[in-house]
Amino acid sequence: MSNRLLLSAGLASGAVLAMALPAHAQEVTAESVKTEAAFVFNTLLFLMGGFLVMFMAAGFAMLEAGLVRSKNVSMQCLKNIGLYSIAGIMYWVLGYSLMYSGVDGGFIGSFAAYSWPAAGSANEGSYSVGSDWFFQMVFCATTASIVSGTVAERIKLWPFLIFVAVLTGLIYPIAGSWKWGAGWLDGMGFLDFAGSTLVHSVGGWAALTGAIILGARKGKYGADGKMTPLPGSSIPLATLGTFILWLGWFGFNGGSQLAFGDNINASDVSRIFINTNLAACGGVIVSMLLMQAIYKKVDVTMALNGALAGLVSITAEPLTPDPLMAILIGSVGGVIVVFVVPLLDKLKIDDVVGAIPVHLMAGIWGTLAVPLTNSDGSFLTQIIGVTAYAAFTIVASAIVWFVLKATMGIRASEDVEALGLDKVEVGVEAYPEFA
Repeated sequence: MSNRLLLSAGLASGAVLAMALPAHAQEVTAESVKTEAAFVFNTLLFLMGGFLVMFMAAGFAMLEAGLVRSKNVSMQCLKNIGLYSIAGIMYWVLGYSLMYSGVDGGFIGSFAAYSWPAAGSANEGSYSVGSDWFFQMVFCATTASIVSGTVAERIKLWPFLIFVAVLTGLIYPIAGSWKWGAGWLDGMGFLDFAGSTLVHSVGGWAALTGAIILGARKGKYGADGKMTPLPGSSIPLATLGTFILWLGWFGFNGGSQLAFGDNINASDVSRIFINTNLAACGGVIVSMLLMQAIYKKVDVTMALNGALAGLVSITAEPLTPDPLMAILIGSVGGVIVVFVVPLLDKLKIDDVVGAIPVHLMAGIWGTLAVPLTNSDGSFLTQIIGVTAYAAFTIVASAIVWFVLKATMGIRASEDVEALGLDKVEVGVEAYPEFA
């Protein structure tokens, strides 16, 4: 009886409300409700994916803090919060327009400020423009985070942050416009679902260029060519950072579906989550097995980077592989880490956290692997895209690095490097009890 009374009251309230509404507000159709719901869910995907990717900034900070020596931990924390903040402002001032406004099959977007919808106004399209900006901005910040770890322990703070401003305001947005802004590579059919090349390889090329120009840390390589290990401060911190990055990657890849408002898109996001996770698992297991087989010991840092390499490898196409193929793609990322890390040491390229094998080399592999599972992909087009991004990023980054080197200097002095950047540049030691 009480249920009937409640139902009657609800119907009566609904009738009263309908009479009170303006006539145009009562013209609600099934199609308009469906469109509105799709808009809300698509926007929600961007926002949820965006804050997961934003949390990756913490992952990078903890990974780098764990893999640098204790005398440079505060500097890495400072660099990471600084670069995220710079990326946020530069992408608002310039980057978003350069990447998405008026590219029209070309090489660059508009330098004009982006025109944002007014508060309280309806947003045309299938998702909120603001949610898209936020999602794209955190990707931009990720690119800068990749550079931070490679050049750690010997670069000065302000030259690094100036480089970040140029990278996030100009270099990355221009590169991104070629594919995601409907530029010339998109017209050719180049495929990069979530950024194995656009984000990870661009960051990797910028990091590699910086590492070569900057030079290795003092004492890393002897005159006889022998490499001296410089162990990091905290394996637990590095492990925490890796798990945070792994979690954030579900937003990175899942959010790149760009739609969540119907059965098919929701199912595809779920599939992307599965493949993303399996690829990381494959990278870990293979790197561990290889380390045991080759060195008779399993280096935990290799396992951590194996996970990240697996994640980068699947990022170019996390939707079309079946689960077994996702594991295989991620596993190749683990192989890359085990063999490229010692190769860099032979070349005397000092990459403190292993970002070059993880983000650059695994990013290239993931991009080239796309046609293995996506019939729309072409190996030739993927090679052209990888080559174009390499050439542009190397040249643009080298110009900025050399200008900074010639004007204000980019490398800390030997005395400062020996003492630690925390004491000299930051003034706050992460572990003062160990000083």
